[in-house]
Amino acid sequence: MPGLLLGLVLCLILGLAGCGRSDTAPAASGAGADGAPSPARIEAGRKLFARCAGCHQVGPNAVNIFGPHLNGILGRKAGGVAGYAYSPALNASQLAWDERNLAAFIRDADAVIPGNKMRFMNFMSEQQASDIVAYLATQDGR
Repeated sequence: MPGLLLGLVLCLILGLAGCGRSDTAPAASGAGADGAPSPARIEAGRKLFARCAGCHQVGPNAVNIFGPHLNGILGRKAGGVAGYAYSPALNASQLAWDERNLAAFIRDADAVIPGNKMRFMNFMSEQQASDIVAYLATQDGR
C-alpha cells in the first residue's frame, strides 16, 4: 500500500508540474487533406505527452508503470491492457477508446469514467488533448 500511495503522489506531482504550462502552441492546421492529423499536431502531441510520461509509456519497449502503456489505445476497450490493475470503474466500463472520448478522458477522467484512478490535474485545452490523441494514434505497435 505505501508503494501505491507513493506512486499516486508522484503522478500528482508530475501532473502539477505541467499545470497551466502552454509550451506548445496550437497547430496551424488540424488535419491533412486525407483527414489524418497534420505532422505539426502530432509533434505538438509528442511534446505534450511529456506530461503523461511519468505514468504512461509508448513505443516498442513500453511497459505498464503507474498507468498502463498506451500503445494501440485507439480502438481498444478501456481496461484492456493485460497485466495492469485497473480500477473497478474502468474495468466495468463498456467504453472503447476513440479520438473523442480519449481526448475528453485526458481533460477530465472522472467526467468520462467516474471513480477511475487516473489523477492528472493539468488544465489542458481541448486542442492540447486532441494533439496528444493525434500523437498516440501513431503509437500502435508493441
